[in-house]
Amino acid sequence: MDDGVEVDFGEDGLVPAVAQDRESGEVLMLAYASPEALERTRETGYAHYYSRSREDLWKKGDTSGHVQRVAEVRVDCDADALLYLVDQEGGACHTGHRSCFYRTVDGENVGETVFDPDDVYE
Repeated sequence: MDDGVEVDFGEDGLVPAVAQDRESGEVLMLAYASPEALERTRETGYAHYYSRSREDLWKKGDTSGHVQRVAEVRVDCDADALLYLVDQEGGACHTGHRSCFYRTVDGENVGETVFDPDDVYE
C-alpha cells in the first residue's frame, strides 16, 4: 500500500480478504486479493479480488450486478489478511444467498436466499 501498513502477500502473491457487511457485521464471503486487486479496490471504492481458479483479477458483481461498495479496508495484526467493510448490493454468494456462510457444518441451511442464480448466470 502507498501509505501505512505494508501488506504481506506471501509466496503466492495473495492474501485472504474477508468481506463483512459494515452495518450488520455479517460475514459475507472470503476471497483472495493480489496487490493489484487491493490497489483497484482502493482506487475505485468497489471490491476487487483475485480468482485462483481463473488466475485473473475480478470485480465483485461484474456478472451479477451484486457489487460491494467498500467503506474501509482493514489489515490484521500480522499484515497477512484483509477485511473489507462493505455495503453489499444483492447477494454476496453465487448460489443466491446473501452470505457464502449460509449453512452449518451439519448441512443446515441458516442463510437467506436473495436471488435465483439461474436468472443471473445464464
